[in-house]
Amino acid sequence: MAGELDKEGEKIRVARGGLGGSFSTDFLPSKGQKRIIHLDMKLISDVGIVGFPNAGKSSLLSKISHAKPQIAEYAFTTLKPELGKIVYSDYKQISVADLPGLIEGAHFNKGMGHKFLKHIERTKHLLFVVDVMGFQLSYKTPYRSAFETIQLLTMELQLYNKELLGKPALLAVNKMDLPNADQKFQQLVKQIENPAESLKLLPDDMIPDRPIEFKYILPVSAATGQGLDNLKSCIRKSIDEQADIELRELTQERLQSLQTESSQTVKRNLKKSLPRADH
Repeated sequence: MAGELDKEGEKIRVARGGLGGSFSTDFLPSKGQKRIIHLDMKLISDVGIVGFPNAGKSSLLSKISHAKPQIAEYAFTTLKPELGKIVYSDYKQISVADLPGLIEGAHFNKGMGHKFLKHIERTKHLLFVVDVMGFQLSYKTPYRSAFETIQLLTMELQLYNKELLGKPALLAVNKMDLPNADQKFQQLVKQIENPAESLKLLPDDMIPDRPIEFKYILPVSAATGQGLDNLKSCIRKSIDEQADIELRELTQERLQSLQTESSQTVKRNLKKSLPRADH
């Protein structure tokens, strides 16, 4: 048996208590059920930051929010989710979670594995953060370009839970302060907009069923602050746009429900008003 507790006051019955004593049992109660349960906390946030180690996720979070995550030059500095809030001039607040870095094979529970991926299920939006220069975990692992990094991150999400690919997503291309970063960024944008040729060069196990469609692709530098104001604005815009879509869908569902109820009421009243045939 599995269940979820997402809201205050929600309850799940995990075991039945025994029946109380009665005259027929000499007033001896029966034993209740005994269960061993596993509780799994999943972080809830508006935006979840997705990226490989050393992409600059923690640095980015520290610059756009009030969070103070540990930052260092070695991989896997972030060992647990860090939650920050972006506060806007109109006092609107958006929660952003910096989640432990993925590695290839995370869906098999390698590295941080499921400790990372389970939290993504509760985020409303995804913010991919990639190094414009690409990524290499160690000298023993292959170098991945920024485009390949995006495909690998997408594959990890897909293999863990395909529904994650349906979340609204943004892409922050970090470390734009490095030499030749502009050239690398333009190349990446072309690959994302026309992925067919680039995907042909990748092995099948690196190609997701469908690519992530980014609402915004943003060049940023957590080190210098380049593009961070625009990033915050786009996060706000994406959140607001999705909220409007969900509100319209909810309104449409309620309207259809009211129309159905009204139609059924008319039919019942009409049936009652019709004369009954004598037998």
